Amino acid sequence: MSNQSVEFQAKMYVYDLNNCAKEFGFKPDENWELSLASASEAIDIEKKYYPTITTKVLPEILGELMRVVKVKLIEAKAGFERKFDSGVTSSGRDLQYLVAFNPKRVRP
Repeated sequence: MSNQSVEFQAKMYVYDLNNCAKEFGFKPDENWELSLASASEAIDIEKKYYPTITTKVLPEILGELMRVVKVKLIEAKAGFERKFDSGVTSSGRDLQYLVAFNPKRVRP
């Protein structure tokens, strides 16, 4: 996949994050955390937090997409700060999802 495709995917993902934050009324101290996850980890995060924004990505571009999303979120001055958790949560190498969630918004 070309670098242009990664840029486009990142732009669309950041757009979705900003829309979701506005829709759910994120406060200035509420931030997205990003995580690389396997399929089962993505499901676990979605069960624990709401809202979440999950996208499936080819494993070979996952790291690059996460890096570009971070840069675009920092550049986008949407009125609130963003903090990132770039830690790899999987012990295996089957990562194929980029998941954004707010750790303060736990699903009831």
